[in-house]
Amino acid sequence: MARRLPEPKRRLPSRDPKVRFILYCEGKNTEPAYFAAVKRLHAGALVEVITEPAAGVPLTIAQKAADHAKALQRSKKDSFEKGDRIWAVFDVDAHPNFAQAVALCQAANVKVARSNPCFEVWLILHHQDFHKPDHRHDVQRHFATLAPGYDPERGKLPDCKAMMKDIDDAERRAEKQLQARADQGDPFGPPSTTVQELTRAIREAADSSRRKP
Repeated sequence: MARRLPEPKRRLPSRDPKVRFILYCEGKNTEPAYFAAVKRLHAGALVEVITEPAAGVPLTIAQKAADHAKALQRSKKDSFEKGDRIWAVFDVDAHPNFAQAVALCQAANVKVARSNPCFEVWLILHHQDFHKPDHRHDVQRHFATLAPGYDPERGKLPDCKAMMKDIDDAERRAEKQLQARADQGDPFGPPSTTVQELTRAIREAADSSRRKP
């Protein structure tokens, strides 16, 4: 009697093993457009942007991100989602409870990409060094002089795709900017940003994915 061969096991569907970055942002226009360009630049990493346009305060963003991170920690140990990296992207901009928002993220293992006073500080650094501690509206107006067509009042976005060629310079300038604030005795004071930590992490994850056999 012929021996029956075992039936092949059905392969369970699996997610792409690339690292996934889940970004919680308060901005409804500029930040999502910028990180969409980063996603296209670094296809070796997965980037998902979740916006909370009605939130407007870092504490709300931090709570959403922390809840997501805690849910991942309760998920199955062998799930791909365990490797997801949760980030909160928000502005200081004189918001109350900012320190509480950062502490909430840190307690939940959520990374923070902060900009003081606003995200446009990071965008300016794609063009030049910047050390003027202006109000948010002044910073946005300054960026508008560097990015023709950008108008936050009318919802007109900068050409984020074109900015990608300068992202390495922006990261270096951001580190210099942070060091300058620390030397002044005001770490993370205006103007400053840590968005470079996020863009660098995405690039490194994408590079690592490409090196895998």
